This record gives sequence, C-alpha cells and structure tokens, in this order.
Amino acid sequence: MPTITTNDHIEIFYKDWGEGQPIVFSHGWPLSADDWDTQMLFFLSHGYRVIAHDRRGHGRSTQTGGGHDMDHYADDLAALTAHLDLKDAIHVGHSTGGGEVAHYLARHGESRVAKAVLINAVPPLMVKTEANPGGLPKDVFDGLQAQLAANRSQFYYDLPAGPFYGFNRPGAKVSQAVIWNWWRQGMMGGAKAHYDGIVAFSQTDFTEDLKKIAVPVLVMHSEDDQIVPYGAAGPLSAKLLKHGTLKTYKDFPHGMPTTEAETINADLLAFLKS
Repeated sequence: MPTITTNDHIEIFYKDWGEGQPIVFSHGWPLSADDWDTQMLFFLSHGYRVIAHDRRGHGRSTQTGGGHDMDHYADDLAALTAHLDLKDAIHVGHSTGGGEVAHYLARHGESRVAKAVLINAVPPLMVKTEANPGGLPKDVFDGLQAQLAANRSQFYYDLPAGPFYGFNRPGAKVSQAVIWNWWRQGMMGGAKAHYDGIVAFSQTDFTEDLKKIAVPVLVMHSEDDQIVPYGAAGPLSAKLLKHGTLKTYKDFPHGMPTTEAETINADLLAFLKS
C-alpha cells in the first residue's frame, strides 16, 4: 500500500490516481479515504488527478496513541503534499476534514494551492463558548465520547443510520449498504484516535485560520445538517474568509457527498472550472 512516514514515524496511507490538476480530499471523522470514492471516480473521469489519505489513527494509517489534534492533522497533510510535490492543488474537506484543510492552509501556506472547498465543515468552532453562543454545548461531545467508549460498534451503526445521512427524517430512503460502509470505515480505525478526535473537531477554533486564507474557497453547507449545525458553521466561515463563497442546500444531510453525490459533484466541478 502506498504510504508516507511522518517526522514522528507515523505511516499515512494514501490513494493517488490519474494525472492532471490535483484534487486532495480530506475525510470526516471517523472515516477514511474510502469515503471519497464516488468523488474520486467522478473527477478522475473529468481529467483530474485525485488523492485521498487516511488521517493518522484512521483507516489503514498507523493506530498511534497520540498526535490526534489539528496541528498533527495539518502537518500530515503538508507532508503528503510535499512528498507528492503537488502544485496548483485543490483541497476539499468534509466535516473534520474541512477543519484539517483550513488549518493546513493557515499553518503551511498556500504556495501549492489554487482553491479549497469546505463541505459541511466544522469551522469556525463547534463547541459553545461565550464568544460562540451558537455552538453546541460541550456535554454533547462528552456524550459522543461516552458512547464510543461504551460500545463503539453500536455507536458506529447508530450514527449513520440516523442523523449523519438524515435517515431519521420522515420519508428518507434508507440505504443499509451506506450505513454498513460507514460502519466498516469507522471500525477500521483506532478507538483512541477517534476518541481524541472528538475533542479535535469540536474544540479547535479555526477563526484565525479562516482569516488568513487568501485563495478562493467554496463553502458548501446544508441547512438540515444534524451533525454540524448550519447557523454556527457555513455562513460564519464564508464571512471570515477573504474570498469565500457560500453555497447553501436546504434539506441535504451531513453526509451529502455520499447521498447527494450527483448534485455535490456537479457543484464542485463548476467551482473548479470557474
């Protein structure tokens, strides 16, 4: 399997298909590069080079006990882009991956980057604070950690079967294959990485990161996102960015790159060609 080794001796698995302008995909918690298969096949067929990696502790990357924070996530992404010597790249991040992309751009600069996309992403800040009154209470995230520690397998079935893909909405067309594929990806990764990752995606404040980003960024967010609430995320991120464009969806779920792939792919392609 293709891997790179980071400065702290962690092996990061990645996929690298095709030729052309590179698109680098950063996945959500607690998934893997496989969550981007639909997008990778689509953009490969449109002449792009497509790359996705398993975040440390996730998927096929090293199940290390430490380093599960946005600094390490961004540094790992930077190591991958340097190893592949990417230029004029487009970075696409979903959910936690959106935080990873924002922190990477702010921490490592934009010399290799042309554009970025944040899809139902966690910035600017998920947890409720005095400065972020629209965020979710910390006990919500404490509850996620408790469920993971008590029965990770059941938790990783219940989340995609309910709010992640909007399968709990009246009239939703439920796909057991999609649920089990989410479960499969989650269970491939390490419990410690996923436990710590909840803190990383919920408590990291990306406000200053977003302000630093100068490349064009498309912010795609659904008003019916039950995981990363719209009001405290997408619109605020778009305002903080120097060149941010907000694309709002009315009733798509958090996992809309999977359930609404045709629409999301078309909108991504339009932005890439703009």
